[in-house]
Amino acid sequence: MLWLNASIKVKEFIIGGFDTVKGPMILGVVMLLVYVVAVLANMLNMLIIIFNKKLHKPMYLLICNLAVVDLLYTSSVSPTMIGVLVTGVKTISYLPCLIQMFVFQLGWVMEMFALAVMAFDRLIAISCPFHYHSYLTNTRMLVLTYILWLVACTFVVVLPATVIPLPYCYSVLKYTFCEYAAVIRTTCVDPNYYFNIAAVIIFFILFFTFGFICLSYIGIIYFVKLSSNNEKKKIGSTCLSHLIVVICYYFPVFILVVLTRLGVVLTLEARNGLNIGSILCPSLVNPFVYCLRTKEIKYKIIKMCKKVETSQ
Repeated sequence: MLWLNASIKVKEFIIGGFDTVKGPMILGVVMLLVYVVAVLANMLNMLIIIFNKKLHKPMYLLICNLAVVDLLYTSSVSPTMIGVLVTGVKTISYLPCLIQMFVFQLGWVMEMFALAVMAFDRLIAISCPFHYHSYLTNTRMLVLTYILWLVACTFVVVLPATVIPLPYCYSVLKYTFCEYAAVIRTTCVDPNYYFNIAAVIIFFILFFTFGFICLSYIGIIYFVKLSSNNEKKKIGSTCLSHLIVVICYYFPVFILVVLTRLGVVLTLEARNGLNIGSILCPSLVNPFVYCLRTKEIKYKIIKMCKKVETSQ
């Protein structure tokens, strides 16, 4: 019970993850530019799909959902990190910190759910092309998406719920934002128990979604073998966008989550760098991949640009 006497009342946390960074202003400006471009690109994708009735189809609804997830994911922590680097404001109040933790983890989980559903969508489109629109209707896709958001919230709410009752001995966060592990390390308790709780949830979601994506692509490869050469090119073009997005997201996540749990020790700088990359890169890459590789969206953007040019 000594830790109860040693505990402090934390009204705000100090973000110390960038203390060893050389040239924080340069890094902050680069992150700001990437963040602004990512937000604008995702919003453009969303608006094109929402206001174009021809794009109100299951595949585009999933792209729109991915854009929403990307906006949530990157906006949950990027403004805080950019603020620390550019303005030097390192503090964040207790309640906003817990909200940031919840929103960030929600975006993290929903990114995996969104990519898994998109893999399933491609599998149905390739294996059952004539029945695709009867199997995957807009209503069913919206209901499925809504259920996934609820499931994600249920998983994620466990993390802040375990943090709230704990006593705190420190107020400095070692990482670059209110990450669960960073907040747990400021408490007076043995963190291993809480890390194990988070690990069970994260590993279950990570391997369930990634395994589901792999199984979907095994099914796609099977149907590709049965297809003609022209159909193979179409299928390859259809799946390439999704594969790029999956690799871009899961590669840093596997390094951060899996390898570290297997005993690979990362320096604080390497961990923070991977964290920043896993947050900003997918949100930046995803909208451009779908803009450039989806004919309908690319055509709509070109048409909008031509209208702007003629009006000038």
